[in-house]
Amino acid sequence: MAFTVPAPRPAHDDARVTACEPVRDQVRGSARDVARWYENRLGWATADNVPAAGPAPYPPSARLLTGLRFDVLDLPAPVGLETLRRLPGGQGPVALSGCRERLWLLVAAGSAEELPGLLDWLEWSGVGLDLAVWGAGRRIPAPTPPGWTGSGAPGAAVWLRAPVPGHEVEPTLPGMPTLPGPSSPVLPAHSARTGSGSEGPGLVRLVAVAAAECHRQRLLAAHARRQGAAAQRLASS
Repeated sequence: MAFTVPAPRPAHDDARVTACEPVRDQVRGSARDVARWYENRLGWATADNVPAAGPAPYPPSARLLTGLRFDVLDLPAPVGLETLRRLPGGQGPVALSGCRERLWLLVAAGSAEELPGLLDWLEWSGVGLDLAVWGAGRRIPAPTPPGWTGSGAPGAAVWLRAPVPGHEVEPTLPGMPTLPGPSSPVLPAHSARTGSGSEGPGLVRLVAVAAAECHRQRLLAAHARRQGAAAQRLASS
């Protein structure tokens, strides 16, 4: 199945992230080669999953540290793809996890701290939503750098909308709008809508759409389970 998104005009590991570890080293060189590409071409901080002592639980793989240049909004892949479809115009990088089950949208650094209050303000607090934002102290497996051969190899995270070397990533990321103070000029409507200088949707709109889609798909799954159970009861009667 092909995954596409519109082109522009994705330290402790969470269990959900480590469940999507690559099953083999990234293509074209070692994990160090991958890390060096991100460090030298993009200026992003990296790490690896090799412990100080003892065998590594997974093959060595480069990691991108979150909470410095960006945070990462982590969604089920179907939810993320539908969210992107409903919010055209975004320019921030988007990646698909190695297990192909999670979509990672890069958002402005600091978004992880904003998420609980934002969900509460949007009246989603207390609702079980399969979304999270990884911030300071977290990391994600580094997707295969764009243009490297074998970028679709099984087990490696891949970019659906890749970062561009030579271009700062921060202006493309959804973030919270800067609220004007008593002596600050009133923000244009566009800036308040997008936040963080991004030309696409801001963090508020992104989370609102993603949360609604998470809830919608949860209800659809529950309905399908009920229908399946009813069909089984009917078949056995």
